[in-house]
Amino acid sequence: MEETEDLKPRQNSASNLEASLGYHFARPELLEQALTHRSYTAEHGLGALDNERLEFLGDAVLELVVSHLLFIRHGDKCREGELTRMRSFLVNESQLAKQAHRLGLGKYLRLGKGEDRSGGRDKPSILSDTFEAVIGAIYLDSNIEEIFSFIEKYVGDLLDQAIVIGIDQDYKSRLQELTQGRFHSVPVYETEKITGPDHQRTFQVAIHLNDRVVQRGTGKSKKEAEQDAARKALSIIGA
Repeated sequence: MEETEDLKPRQNSASNLEASLGYHFARPELLEQALTHRSYTAEHGLGALDNERLEFLGDAVLELVVSHLLFIRHGDKCREGELTRMRSFLVNESQLAKQAHRLGLGKYLRLGKGEDRSGGRDKPSILSDTFEAVIGAIYLDSNIEEIFSFIEKYVGDLLDQAIVIGIDQDYKSRLQELTQGRFHSVPVYETEKITGPDHQRTFQVAIHLNDRVVQRGTGKSKKEAEQDAARKALSIIGA
């Protein structure tokens, strides 16, 4: 009796999330794993039953589908480098975290107590990873046509924005293209320090080019700090 009562809230939560996703899982354990952060498995002794492997798969599937959609929409008028920058805009941490917020994934996450107390349900890095893990779970549960439909539903309205915003804002790709052409070298990013409490960290990243620090940047995640540093570097190199 206790087991039935314990399972019912989780089953109801899964049904609510499936309604938001617009997808019903034939193997609900995949969805449960996609929502399980490593802090939860560590706390409960569940080994490798967290969502990291599903995130790995989902990341690859997401890149494939977004690449295909961009090629169909913009491939006749954009070069490879431009398509790459647009894809980076569509699959970056910030965009994926926004999609996770739209779905309300945060409230369904299984987190360790410490991670939960430190605001893990709202962390962009955790939300974006979870969104990728859900993509991986749907892919394993269904087929490529189903996952194409799912991803297009969430990025479709951004495909046209990507050609403007993505090309302009992916500073790391622009900096790498510039330094390769001008200096025959690529920038190296080093995280110098991380400050602040777990739920409100600030990252400082330095860009090294030919063994010299070119610029530094800060952000709420490592990726954001790298983009900030690349933006500043572009301004002084003259891009």
